[in-house]
Amino acid sequence: MSNYVIFTDSGCDIKPDLLSEWGVPYKSLNFRFDGSEKEYSNEDMNSSEFYAKMREGAVAKTSAVNVETFASAFEEYLKDGKDLLYIGFSSGLSTTFNSARLATQQLADKYPERKIITVDTLAASAGQGLILKLTLDKQKEGATIEEAAAFAEDIKFKISIWFTVDDLVYLKRGGRVSPTAAFFGNMLGIKPVLHMDNEGHLIPLSKVRGRKTSIAALADKYGALATKLDSGDIFISHGDCIADAQYLAELLKTRYGASVSLITDVGTVIGAHSGPGTLALFFVGKGR
Repeated sequence: MSNYVIFTDSGCDIKPDLLSEWGVPYKSLNFRFDGSEKEYSNEDMNSSEFYAKMREGAVAKTSAVNVETFASAFEEYLKDGKDLLYIGFSSGLSTTFNSARLATQQLADKYPERKIITVDTLAASAGQGLILKLTLDKQKEGATIEEAAAFAEDIKFKISIWFTVDDLVYLKRGGRVSPTAAFFGNMLGIKPVLHMDNEGHLIPLSKVRGRKTSIAALADKYGALATKLDSGDIFISHGDCIADAQYLAELLKTRYGASVSLITDVGTVIGAHSGPGTLALFFVGKGR
């Protein structure tokens, strides 16, 4: 049995009970609402309540996991004689990965006999989750920690990450679209189709009119980029729009014979920036 632990953070949008089933410990990024000092993690507020507050006008601000939190969590396993592989949230979107990297540098001197490796997935939400799942599969096949890390570093550039949003106001807040584009886009029913590039940044690629058209555009991307159309792991995440997620899954099944492996929530930290109605598709492709 491999004597290393694969560790992650809540940016992967894999629910705690499933991470527990997979045997993956994690640390949560937190958020708070404007005007309040109270901080929440994903476990403190379910996604339906969170998105209801956003629809009512609440603005959520997020905070990364700090160095001390990672160091304390990692050390539990190092003290127990285990090596550790951290699969982390994109450094292009959060300082969380850098905190984990600094924590491993601190611990390397204290535990020189242990191996501590960090992998920046340059991904978010269930894209990070899919990289995590595929790396876990390699571990179960008997991969060493070095082999698992090398696999994660390679596969992360083959995970296609495509998504759309229902309301442009949230992308406007994050500087992804201008206030003018958000106003007229919402008025005209314009929906952006975005992806995550090789540097882990969110990039708007096209605009379509209407929600159904934007969901179909995600299915089109699958058809154009998936390495195996009728097989392989496919993850979908959604911001409190399960019917849309199920519609996308049915499109993939009808068009390509593909079965979606996991439908999960866009968690509170990712959702704070993308908003309710976010729909994202993740699969192994010919490139991002």
